[in-house]
Amino acid sequence: MKVFKNIIGGLLVSFVGSLPLSYLNIIGVEVFSKFGINSLVSYLLGVIIIQTVVVYFTVIFANQLVSNKKLMKRIDFLAVFFLLLLAYVFYAYSDQTFKESNYLEQYVQYSPFLIGMVLCGLNFLQIPFWVGWNLYLLNANHIVLVGKLKFHYILGTLLGTFWGMLVAIMLLDSLSQQRFTFSKYIMPIGIPLFFIILAFFQTFKVYKKYIR
Repeated sequence: MKVFKNIIGGLLVSFVGSLPLSYLNIIGVEVFSKFGINSLVSYLLGVIIIQTVVVYFTVIFANQLVSNKKLMKRIDFLAVFFLLLLAYVFYAYSDQTFKESNYLEQYVQYSPFLIGMVLCGLNFLQIPFWVGWNLYLLNANHIVLVGKLKFHYILGTLLGTFWGMLVAIMLLDSLSQQRFTFSKYIMPIGIPLFFIILAFFQTFKVYKKYIR
């Protein structure tokens, strides 16, 4: 059961986190439109290799923090603002358009695999993203990161990122050809609302655990 919860927890977080418009998805659309599905898969493999390293070290960091009771209490309160911040960030990203991909065409002349590795390595925002989510899931008892169980969680995050980015890129490419702005109608509402709901439940949890 713990293995299943770890895989599903990692998969859901990374899948949802991979959906918003970002430079990784925009360049993925460029790779797919110019070189096809095989190059896109190679690009995504480059992304998840770097993410494996990032998630692993953030998991180790999260395990050390959980043992500190006073710090975890502060993190419980900060988690509310963290989730609201994610809602705002994903809302802000929804303002991007496909016109921004024009200056990114220079990247697609290189190996898609290397492009994925380099660009994912430059994405420093993923560090606080994963630290925050790891702590949130741990403190809510949704995952267990002890021993080999942490590798099942990491596997879930990699599967979620791969399929989340694949779905987002394929959909964005299809919608761009139909001149339909995906971000205008869905991204400013669906993903931010998801994090706002989580922030609401986290607020209730903090009230029940520390205030009531």
